[in-house]
Amino acid sequence: MSAQLVVSRLTKRFEAGTPNERLALDGFSLEARKGDFITILGSNGAGKSTLFHAILGNFLPDRGRILLDGEDITYLKEYRRAVSIGCLYQNPLRGTAPNMTIEENLAMAYTRHASKSFFAVNRRDSAYFRELLAGLDLGLEDRMKTKMGLLSGGQRQAASLLMATIARPKLLLLDEHTAALDPATSAKVLGITRRIVAESGLTALMITHDMHMALEFGNRTIMMDSGRLVLDISGAEREAMTPRGLADMFGSRSGRELSDRTLLGL
Repeated sequence: MSAQLVVSRLTKRFEAGTPNERLALDGFSLEARKGDFITILGSNGAGKSTLFHAILGNFLPDRGRILLDGEDITYLKEYRRAVSIGCLYQNPLRGTAPNMTIEENLAMAYTRHASKSFFAVNRRDSAYFRELLAGLDLGLEDRMKTKMGLLSGGQRQAASLLMATIARPKLLLLDEHTAALDPATSAKVLGITRRIVAESGLTALMITHDMHMALEFGNRTIMMDSGRLVLDISGAEREAMTPRGLADMFGSRSGRELSDRTLLGL
């Protein structure tokens, strides 16, 4: 099966030629097949979010290429990539219009797929939104006229997940999207995430700082360090892996001990 996403030798250096120069991505390469759900681990500064920003087109890389479904998107405008890439962030307030209703927010996301006209939502679309919201099992189907800003963090993240996937993207990026939630709400949103990704057959990348979560969700786990890919496991190797074993493997591959207590779950 051909790769859905190809990141080839991606390099990005910020503030080059200054005392604050930082190599954020160092020849990073990754291939994801259609339907892959890849969890991404790495300490702060490893390059995880920088990788997402590069894929989203928030900046241009110094070197390397990014291909999505066979199309070279390395220099494609950010707004044009947004049609094919859904993204959910750590902050529940980001990526939505808080003063607009749930239905209006979903309409904004949906019209990218359904119509070229803004807010082209008919009665059938509204029924479809209600059906999707009912699937979240959060009672939001009866609150479609409620403003997004009045929802709890968990409700908003769940609704945002629908916004990110309703236009049937080719790729879904999840940037620690449950980190700001309490444990019970986080588990609920992660369960919804797992179901939506599986039912839609989405190719997904999920950044996390929790090794247990990284091994529980998805079918592949990668680890980054200093802008490089240092570990990529899947299949039986991943199923038998423990957080401590993952930390030890990181040490042998990177040449240094993992000291991030968050990653170790300490």
